[in-house]
Amino acid sequence: MPQDLQVSLLGELRVIASGSEVALPASRKARALLGFLVATARPHRRERLCELFWALPDDPKAALRWSLSKLRRAVDAPDRARIVADRERVQFDVEDVDVDIRRIHERLRQDGGPLPVADLEQMARQLDLVLLDGLDGAGDEAFDAWLLAERDDAEAARADVLGRLATHPAISAASAKKWQRLWREVEPDGAADNARASSASADGQAGGTGRRRRSRHDAAAGAPAPGSSIADRHAGTTGTSFKSRALRAQRIGFCQARDGTKIAYATVGSGPPMLKAANWLNHLEFDWGSPIWGRSFAAIARRRTFIRYDERGCGLSDWDVEDLSFEAFVDDLEAVVDKLGLDRFPLLGISQGCAVSIEYAVRHPERVSGLVLVGGYAAGWRHLATPDEQERREAVLKLTEVGWGTDNPAYRHIFSQTFMPDADPGDLAWFDEFQRLTTSPHNAARFQDAFGYIDVRHRLAHVKAPTIVLHSKYDQRIPLDLGRAIAAEIPDARFVPLESRSHIIVDYEPAWQAGFDAVGEFLAEKGI
Repeated sequence: MPQDLQVSLLGELRVIASGSEVALPASRKARALLGFLVATARPHRRERLCELFWALPDDPKAALRWSLSKLRRAVDAPDRARIVADRERVQFDVEDVDVDIRRIHERLRQDGGPLPVADLEQMARQLDLVLLDGLDGAGDEAFDAWLLAERDDAEAARADVLGRLATHPAISAASAKKWQRLWREVEPDGAADNARASSASADGQAGGTGRRRRSRHDAAAGAPAPGSSIADRHAGTTGTSFKSRALRAQRIGFCQARDGTKIAYATVGSGPPMLKAANWLNHLEFDWGSPIWGRSFAAIARRRTFIRYDERGCGLSDWDVEDLSFEAFVDDLEAVVDKLGLDRFPLLGISQGCAVSIEYAVRHPERVSGLVLVGGYAAGWRHLATPDEQERREAVLKLTEVGWGTDNPAYRHIFSQTFMPDADPGDLAWFDEFQRLTTSPHNAARFQDAFGYIDVRHRLAHVKAPTIVLHSKYDQRIPLDLGRAIAAEIPDARFVPLESRSHIIVDYEPAWQAGFDAVGEFLAEKGI
């Protein structure tokens, strides 16, 4: 049954009600506001919308009210308000609204057999248009960054559609050649040629079915075949993807901790800052191709200035360091904040980075506007583990030191299997090699030893920042009870258990989206 309201974001913004096009306000800012609300389909604080579209000395609040009143005339029905607003937030209700780009994304995510050729061809025509064409510069730099990211997503969808057409089992050889050429234009990294060759060799025709369907994760991250090297994975990201663009745009700098250790940090994106405390197994460059970090980092950088750094002893920071302790980890975080002159920001902690974030938040309550803690613990294994478990940990320390840097991934597989037990075999292989390139065998053992001594249990009650704690229910590395204990002791902390066995959730697990949505709602609710 066709919907009464249709919104076209591809091309110039258009609204169609009951089959007739609706006149929109002449104001570019008002139309950009509508496009932003429809595309995001979530509540936004009025103050944030004012910042995005109106600058002083104008009256932003009055301009927002005027724009909303004009837009309501275009999209609201007599019995249904599409623009839902209260004194603090504004949202566009997309239920039962046909939004072209949203419909395309949903169709491409559907499981089952190939989509009909006619449907794919219609999608290709629509995606050939520029999303929200003509609205560049209608808002501030953060709006332009958001718009660029949305266009990158639309371009990725276009590449997906062209690839499906080029290798569709029901398409003629002549048509396949046309779509192959167009696909190659948007995926110049060789993926189109490789898929074409694979398809042709499978059944001898251009439209054969031999091509392996790229998963959503593959399309987003430019994933190589299982067993590819990290360099291949890193270089093979789709040129038009947001992650690839973000990798090129990130700005890497260095600061000096109190003991003289050089700490590498990176900033990417625009808007209000968000800082991620370092955790083990980070690398400022290789992280972007990661099935663990890449999609998460890109999503954050679309709306914020995202700041992260490599912990001492790994990544681009100094590896040859004397002090590899919890106190040194906190010093590194302080050095980055001071170097960038950050006044107030939400702090993201992952794994042992949660304890570092907690300690920093207690020491500097005036700077931390909120805490997002994922898969963390307040006390390390030397404090909580049974004697048998401590003995096993000591054995793993020795295995790490003698085997971490070898070509045999078995030693590193101990960690990859517990970090993400349900990951694809190709992602596990990638992670094995990522570990080897991230730090030295000696430092890998030192990290494990240092994490065992962490203890911030006495600091939890002193956290003043609004806090959300997320933890996988069946975490194979850090049990759920340790995350729950953090949430129980931090005043008014929110606890979100996630349906996963992974310590660090892989970006194609359903729990990834659930966790990301929970954090977004928390930050919006707290006005962070």
